Amino acid sequence: MAVAAVHVLVFPWPLQGHINTFVPFSKALVNSGVHVTFLHTDHNLRRVRCTAAAPRLRYLSIPDGLPDDHPRSVGDIFTLMESMSTTGSAAYRALLLSLLSPGSGGEFPPVTCVVADGIMLFAIDIAEELGVPVLAFRTASANSFSAYLAVPRLLELGETPLPVDDTVHGVPGMEGFLRRRDLPRLAPAADGHPTESAAAAGVHPLLLTMAKGIADCGRTRALVLNTAASLEGSAVAHISPHMRDVFAIGPLHAMSAVPGPAASLWREDDGCVAWLDGHADRSVVYVSLGSLTHIWHHEFTEFLLGLLATGYPFLWVLRPDMVGAAEEAALRGAVGDGSKVRVVEWAPQRDVLRHRAVGCFLTHSGWNSTMESILEGVPMVCWPFFADQHINSRFVHAVWRAGLDMKDVCDRSTVTSMVTEAMESSEIRQSVQALAQRVKRDVAAGGSSDAEFKRLVGFIAEHSAMARHQAHTPVITNGDVRHQD
Repeated sequence: MAVAAVHVLVFPWPLQGHINTFVPFSKALVNSGVHVTFLHTDHNLRRVRCTAAAPRLRYLSIPDGLPDDHPRSVGDIFTLMESMSTTGSAAYRALLLSLLSPGSGGEFPPVTCVVADGIMLFAIDIAEELGVPVLAFRTASANSFSAYLAVPRLLELGETPLPVDDTVHGVPGMEGFLRRRDLPRLAPAADGHPTESAAAAGVHPLLLTMAKGIADCGRTRALVLNTAASLEGSAVAHISPHMRDVFAIGPLHAMSAVPGPAASLWREDDGCVAWLDGHADRSVVYVSLGSLTHIWHHEFTEFLLGLLATGYPFLWVLRPDMVGAAEEAALRGAVGDGSKVRVVEWAPQRDVLRHRAVGCFLTHSGWNSTMESILEGVPMVCWPFFADQHINSRFVHAVWRAGLDMKDVCDRSTVTSMVTEAMESSEIRQSVQALAQRVKRDVAAGGSSDAEFKRLVGFIAEHSAMARHQAHTPVITNGDVRHQD
């Protein structure tokens, strides 16, 4: 099938980090000549303000089943998952059915392939049921994917996630440096600490569900990962035997020098870049804990006092749903004239990280943030919150030597000492900059990620053609000839 006849429906899990990955992926497909329908939820499509589509790219949406004023925060993530698997799945099925009919998409051909977020198994199952080839896209790191695959073995060995330094032996390729505190975990309880029952058992039933979902990605035609061989080649090699095919095609945001369509659910404060212009090279600490992390009052206080004690100016991203009135009052007192402290609700992160004034990144270790920091050669101080972030922070510190791991600790002295070390260590800076060069070679023309992406486009075209042929193959029934479509 000619690439121009290929029409991919891409469907991310409706949270910021997942959208951030699917947007450059969609752009790369469009640049390869493929038609792309990007499927948002109604709520998110209104927030991203990106209805103006490019040639061969359009945005559609379905309801997520929640009221507009629902917070859709990490504390309500299970409500969102349930609503998407009921209301969302029914709307998705109806939309996909409509997009399979010739002439239904205007200038777009019928959908020939679905690339769905691997979290949404309903999207995968419905596509296959309707005869549409489907690929699973997991937006977290390959290392965390490999750890989730190993959950049955970890349970056999009693190596469950707990904030202790016991070495883990049940994750292939990570023996010797991975600890139980580095294994993927759920979000902390309301007081910021693991619940007693979770700590006692070491594992939550939902963690088992997530592990099963990871394994179920092997039912799809292929697994797509936003990673590079120089970062996670070993993990990809351990994952491959469990999947029908695997494509490591990242970091996707670096595949093109031209900015992609808007992806932010929050309005970015562009003024912070101008603020950075007024500071010396590598003199500013950038602080952002991502789109879901919640910090409690005692944590906020320790972060603030620890950052102030470094003496470095800092740019701090604090979402409106991240802190309360007391924290905002404390910030107003700390900001002063704004020359040394700048606080914004959301920032254009890639522009910030590539700015000459940024000396280190205090991060939650989300996979997008980790790769963005590596690619710009910015040292990290990692304070992971949940999911893959704990294993990412371990690799940043113990394997890539690209920063420091502050997990399970939040006191002002540690914040001060680690941020100061990340700002001043020539060893860390040299290590992360060398890693950046290796990753840039992966995404450059002829690099491993570039080659894998081209292979992926061919793979999608081949499976689209096979599905189209099967849909038109005559079937003999009681002497009558009919077509499968």
